[in-house]
Amino acid sequence: MWWATPLSSLIMGLSKLWRLQEARDLLYEMIVEGLPINKAAFTLLLDGYFRMGDVAGAYSLWNEMEGRGIHPDAVAFSAFINGLSIVGLVDEAYDVFLQMSKKGFMPNNFVYNSLIRGFCNSGRLQEALMLEREMARKGLLPDIFTTNIIINGLCKEGRMKSASDVFRNMHHTGLIPDIVTYNTLIDGYCKAFDTVSTDEVVNKMYATGWDPDITTYNIRLHGLCTGRKMSRAVMMLEELISAGVVPDTVTYNTVMNGVCTDVLERAMIVTAKLLKMAFVPNVVTANLLLSHFCKQGMPEKTIMWGQKLNEISFGFDEISIKLMDRAYRNIQDNVDVPKPPPEKSLFLDFLMYVTYDYLSRNSLKKNENQGSLKRMEIGYGGS
Repeated sequence: MWWATPLSSLIMGLSKLWRLQEARDLLYEMIVEGLPINKAAFTLLLDGYFRMGDVAGAYSLWNEMEGRGIHPDAVAFSAFINGLSIVGLVDEAYDVFLQMSKKGFMPNNFVYNSLIRGFCNSGRLQEALMLEREMARKGLLPDIFTTNIIINGLCKEGRMKSASDVFRNMHHTGLIPDIVTYNTLIDGYCKAFDTVSTDEVVNKMYATGWDPDITTYNIRLHGLCTGRKMSRAVMMLEELISAGVVPDTVTYNTVMNGVCTDVLERAMIVTAKLLKMAFVPNVVTANLLLSHFCKQGMPEKTIMWGQKLNEISFGFDEISIKLMDRAYRNIQDNVDVPKPPPEKSLFLDFLMYVTYDYLSRNSLKKNENQGSLKRMEIGYGGS
């Protein structure tokens, strides 16, 4: 059965290309023919379902394999637990974890970290901390990933003192904070509007040889813009550029959101900087501007620009649709929200026009490229 190995490799290749149904059909053919199944191929296919967001497909594959007498190994159990934890099915993940232990497989750090992250993301921090203690009892030392997850869970609950204690105790267990550790703490302090502690963590970061990355800057910019500290946000933006860090769409959208509520003169200066930095609008940009029209008492502008975006086949997401619905309801219910001065209204229109113009040209270019490809296909088809 020399051909079983190439077939397993083909299943793995199809899974990596997201061609999951073809991979699954081939897996079934191998089972019917009595060929040995490579557990790695099964695990990769299982992971593919989770990455595609097809939880039902992952469950179906898992149950069918067990029904056919193909029993998962430790790696397959780990992938299933991780996949369930990521999609928020942490109770189901814990049940699989118990099954794994009953079958004689020893869960490793990856499995525990998956569950701890799942519990933290579900707001069940105490259960996450119990699992961390269980790791230690079973002789597994929490690693940097475990610690970062716990710090993040504490920060999400606003327990910054506890998060700081975990951070300070890291060196006792031989762990060295990484960029994720620092960014997580900085994010927690920014959300708590604690600029003193934020600056202290940033200074520690520099002192231990870590330079801020784009995530660090985006977190700090978000905190400053949310706290209406736009003068400091502008300085942070300039620091980012001078440090040689390349801004991304999160940077642009974060600053753009702050600009919309800032004093007009500075808002115009910052916008000029963004345009000079080759600002690339996306769906988030459109949504935040549509949202500001609603918040600032101009729901009719939300509708108008929403219709214009629809005309260029703009890819509305769930948030866009909710914003449009909110604007319609505000008009119907005659919701009275104070309108900004005319010059601020014109400025928001300008920002929306820049966004619309870029998205419109991008949509036109995409359609032209698709047309060219279609003509090439027809040409090569020998018509």
